[in-house]
Amino acid sequence: MLEQAVASNRRSRAVIPYLWHHHGVTTDRIEVQRTVKSDPAAIFAVLCDPQGHVAIDGSGMLMDAEGPVVTAAGDKFVVHMDREALGDIPMGEYDVTVTIRDFVPEREISWTILGRVRPQIGHIYGYRIEPVDDGSLVTSYYDWSEIHPTWREAGIFPVISEATLKSSLGILARTVRRGYPH
Repeated sequence: MLEQAVASNRRSRAVIPYLWHHHGVTTDRIEVQRTVKSDPAAIFAVLCDPQGHVAIDGSGMLMDAEGPVVTAAGDKFVVHMDREALGDIPMGEYDVTVTIRDFVPEREISWTILGRVRPQIGHIYGYRIEPVDDGSLVTSYYDWSEIHPTWREAGIFPVISEATLKSSLGILARTVRRGYPH
């Protein structure tokens, strides 16, 4: 069943690289930015908290998380996912382990994900934070340039759209504005 869904998804995304190239997004990475009226420390606190990831998720896939606040590269936590929110591949509910890759306090955090599929996919999600006059310029990125060849050949990337990353940034701005956690 998963193979059929992947094949169908591959056919429907045939024009995506062309469209994204012409909208300033490469075919291996998406980056979006937003100024958030908050200091880098408050933003970084949300991004270091596993529950913060759930709180700002713009895809609707993150249902819950378990684990301590991350403090260094190599730290891990578990996220309970529901792929049905995307409506693309019938994976249902599953868990992934998030492993922090880059950790620069109040400046950058990135992570990889290990789920139930093998070989490990190898895509990276992350945020960069730069202080600016109005608060913080936050860049959200999704990079699949180093994914395993099996997944590149499947033609299913990107899984998350530019719009989803923008949505997450909007939710992040609202979350820190309202005070996190509240």
